[in-house]
Amino acid sequence: MKKIIFFSFLAIALILVLVWFGKKNSKSTITYETETPFKTNIVHKSVATGTVIPLEEIEIKPRISGIVDKIFVEEGAQVRKGDLIATVRVVPNIQSLNAAQSSVRSAKLQRDNAEILFNRNKELFKKGVIAKQEFEQTELNYNNALEQYKNALNNLQIIKKGAANGMGNTANTNIRAEISGTVLEIPVREGSSVIESNTFSPGTTVAVIADMNKMIFEGKVDESEVGKLVKGTQIDVELGAFQDKLFPAKLNFIAPKGTVEQGAVQFKIKADVTIEKGYYLRAGYSANANIILEKRDSVLAIREALLRFDKKTDKPYVEVETTDQKFEKRELKLGVSDGINVEILDGITQDDKIKIWNKASKDKTKEEKEAEKKQEDRKKKKHKEKMSKS
Repeated sequence: MKKIIFFSFLAIALILVLVWFGKKNSKSTITYETETPFKTNIVHKSVATGTVIPLEEIEIKPRISGIVDKIFVEEGAQVRKGDLIATVRVVPNIQSLNAAQSSVRSAKLQRDNAEILFNRNKELFKKGVIAKQEFEQTELNYNNALEQYKNALNNLQIIKKGAANGMGNTANTNIRAEISGTVLEIPVREGSSVIESNTFSPGTTVAVIADMNKMIFEGKVDESEVGKLVKGTQIDVELGAFQDKLFPAKLNFIAPKGTVEQGAVQFKIKADVTIEKGYYLRAGYSANANIILEKRDSVLAIREALLRFDKKTDKPYVEVETTDQKFEKRELKLGVSDGINVEILDGITQDDKIKIWNKASKDKTKEEKEAEKKQEDRKKKKHKEKMSKS
């Protein structure tokens, strides 16, 4: 009987020990650290990639086709409106030259014939043989024939030389600056053939002149951000040629129509750049414009890395500590984000302690792995959108 009681007591004690060890082992060995929300300023910026170009840039084209005879300026030279850029030597078109020579001969025959009739009728009028009206008609015909002959000669001179007598200093063969500024480019050389600008051809560019005192930034922004832009907004332009230097600019143009580039709709923007003393901006500098889309001062925020997203509803949430290492799920209403911190509109207070996921342990639950994967996918999507913009 005593043996039965002893073994029964021993069995009960063994069961109690096993239960105690089971409960102890069932407790999690993971200790999570926590963070509290904080007050900060959040600025949501957009970066537009583009270039800095002159506001006024003019292509100088010849007014007559021919060969560049002489160039009087170099690239980078400062010119004033009306300064001589180059001269063109006319190379006549054989067909046009032949037609003009034929017109001169025909006009000369008509002039000679009209002159003979005029001299004959002049004598007859003096003798009173013909009426005054008939003489005046002969005189008119003679004057018309002289004018036609003169025009034919001028046309021939224009075809051969580019200008006619009495037209000044061969205006058609002189290429002059149409604005004051800097010569950016001279794409032709002496001896190059040039074509005049006309209905059928844009013509050959002899020089490109721009006012380098008035520069603008020209870039593109994504359709998801263009709706937040406002004309007159002050932006900062960063140039690749000047490290750690921001040039202030004022947004003055937002394109009403977008263009599709690599599957994303982009809208062109322009901004007037303020050039500070001591800096010289060259046309075509690559630039990035930092545009403030939204700004919040002294708002409640948390690190964006603390966020998790529900796999069914895709709503953001965090886990808040209720007691020692006990957490409950809290859905959040988010505001502005700068990519590091995110504004909290509703869901938690500044005194709440938020769980830092997997900070102290390498062991991850299935839920934690899924949440991390979703967060990583979201970051990749953001990165892909930024890459498509650039």
